[in-house]
Amino acid sequence: QVQLVESGGGLVQAGGSLRLSCAASERTFSPVAMAWFRQAPGKERDLIARINWSSGSTYYADSVKGRFTISRDYAESTVYLQMNSLKPEDTAVYHCSAVARATMGWRYWGQGTQVTVSS
Repeated sequence: QVQLVESGGGLVQAGGSLRLSCAASERTFSPVAMAWFRQAPGKERDLIARINWSSGSTYYADSVKGRFTISRDYAESTVYLQMNSLKPEDTAVYHCSAVARATMGWRYWGQGTQVTVSS
């Protein structure tokens, strides 16, 4: 079964930028959609960015719209999240996920990468 591995998290000051990567273990992996979720301590897990793999159509949560950009690299079966103008409230564990079939939902998950934004 496909595994997803995130990287790129770390410590950054408010206003800074980070680029998260999520690579699939199988290079030929071609999902219906991939997304980034995040969960801050004591809060629910929220979907913040989603991309349709074939069309490239994207969706962003209001909290990150205009600051974050999701993209994909077909050759590497990788999804990225470019995060700019980071705020302390962006601090969370970020997970990537994938839908192989619409009926299966968000079945594949990465282990997560920590993003900490200091003020």
